This record gives sequence, C-alpha cells and structure tokens, in this order.
Amino acid sequence: MGIIAWIVVGLIAGALAKLILPGDDPGGIIVTILIGIAGAFVGGFVFSLFGGAGMSGFNIWSILVATVGAIILLLIYRLVAGRTT
Repeated sequence: MGIIAWIVVGLIAGALAKLILPGDDPGGIIVTILIGIAGAFVGGFVFSLFGGAGMSGFNIWSILVATVGAIILLLIYRLVAGRTT
C-alpha cells in the first residue's frame, strides 16, 4: 500500500474511531490521521494474533482492521492523557 493509501485509510479509521468513541480529545485532524495510521499497525498486529488477515490494501477489511486498532489506541490515549491532566 502506498503512503497516500495509508493516509486515507488512517483518516477514515481515525474518524470512525472518534465517531464510535465520542468525547473531548485534544488534537485535530492531524492527530486523528496519526491515530488512524498507527491504528492500522496495531489492528493488523491484533488481528494476526488471532489468525486473521491484517491490512491487505485499500478495501473495507483494511478500514475495519485500522478502525479497531484506532479504537484501541484512542482508549489508551484517553487513559494516559486523563492521568496527566
């Protein structure tokens, strides 16, 4: 997958994660993209642990995997950021 595809999947996954877990989070669109892109890696790792396929290109499955990873990262981010403020 090219860098543009990673950014697009990251943007979609980050936006979906914020829709699923609404709330006040610092950061704008850049943080959303970064959480989504990192979520793609985390989601791919988590799904591979359970024998599933990870990121496989620009498709619905990859967006789902990235969104699950972004949700995991967003929860961790909220736990860490909540303790420091």
